[in-house]
Amino acid sequence: MPTLVGAEADERDALLQFLSAQRESLRRAVHGLTEEQAASRPSASALSLSGLIKHAALVERGWTDLMTGRAQEESRNWETEFSMVEGETLAHWLREYEAVALYTEKAVADLPDLEATVALPEAPWFPPGSRRSARWILLHLVEEAARHAGHADIVRESIDGATSYQLIAATAQE
Repeated sequence: MPTLVGAEADERDALLQFLSAQRESLRRAVHGLTEEQAASRPSASALSLSGLIKHAALVERGWTDLMTGRAQEESRNWETEFSMVEGETLAHWLREYEAVALYTEKAVADLPDLEATVALPEAPWFPPGSRRSARWILLHLVEEAARHAGHADIVRESIDGATSYQLIAATAQE
């Protein structure tokens, strides 16, 4: 079954496999759609499938940068993070999401362990002076991707009636 996560070799492998499974759920949600369909907002929410892919790629890149001590992007534009702007395409963000996945996997492989902590940036949603471990960050990335994969299932079904089970079957045949 393509959505059943395989047996893990160790904790890192387990975390990366579960994250990969959630990324695949997001990718499946756009299977067979046009740019217009993927950018549409067919529900009461302002979410689109292409916007969810874009957001997931940006979020994962940001958390992986933080986890590995790389420089953080100065500011993010929350108004455009969930939608396509002029010149952006779903194909671009799918490629970017794949590149981010490889970046995260390499970063995790290069970590000495999952215990080291990093300071979280100043933000209204983090208590001042907060620190988190690489393990926590990876668990959060699984949570983030899973949340948005659920959103994507609902948005996709609103577009053309395709359910996640139908999309699993369709992509398993390719």
